[in-house]
Formats: sequence, C-alpha cells, structure tokens
Amino acid sequence: MFSYVILGARDLDRLGGFYDAVLAPLGLEREPPADDGGPAGIGWRRPGTRWPVFYVQRPWNGLPATWGNGTQVSFAAPSRAAVDSAWRAATAAGGTDEGAPGLRPPYGTDYYGAYCRDPEGNKLCIVHADGLG
Repeated sequence: MFSYVILGARDLDRLGGFYDAVLAPLGLEREPPADDGGPAGIGWRRPGTRWPVFYVQRPWNGLPATWGNGTQVSFAAPSRAAVDSAWRAATAAGGTDEGAPGLRPPYGTDYYGAYCRDPEGNKLCIVHADGLG
C-alpha cells in the first residue's frame, strides 16, 4: 500500500541504532546510504525488495524534527515471537513501553501486537496477524 514512510530525526545515529535493533527481528535490513541531494537519512527494507522502505532522516525544511500526536507507524511481523523480540529490543534500546506484546481481541482474534515509542517519541506498533507480512 505504501512506497515509503519517513520519520524525522533529531539524533540520526541514535535512531539508526534503535531501528537496527528493532527491525532486525522483522527481517528488515539497513540499506546502503544514498546521496539523493536531500538531508541525511537511514532506510530499511526487506532484502531483495525495492519497496516499501522505512526511513528516519533530518527534515527537508531544516526545522527540528518532532513526533506527531496521533501518528503511529505499524510494522508487520512474521510471527508472534518476532513481535516479542522486536518489542524487547525496542525497550532495551531506549524506547518506552506503550503496551506489552499480547492478543488484542478488539482488533481481531488473531491480532497480536505490541506498542512502544522510539527515543524521540514516535509511536510504533509491531503486529502479527493473518495476512500480514
């Protein structure tokens, strides 16, 4: 559905390390840096794919990056174990707990998700459910 998602970064090195840890259990790998003429950034994708890509980067307009109130990026996980692993990595790497891994029946009988915030306050969800991934 999406080609890419970008979150603004104040501390690119810190967010890069955070997302390296969180996204590895989901099968996403950091891509080589590209010089597209824009601000510095880091991207992750599934090996051998072109899209979608998740990026963190300094904002194009030069203003400070901020988190969005009501904004959430949700990542599909290949298994419940991957949800658990990614959430543990997030909270160990400086993220804050917004909801431990578990079933969320209001979203579906197979919806297994976890919620956290990255070190800059961006809200994340990691979810496994039938048909995702």
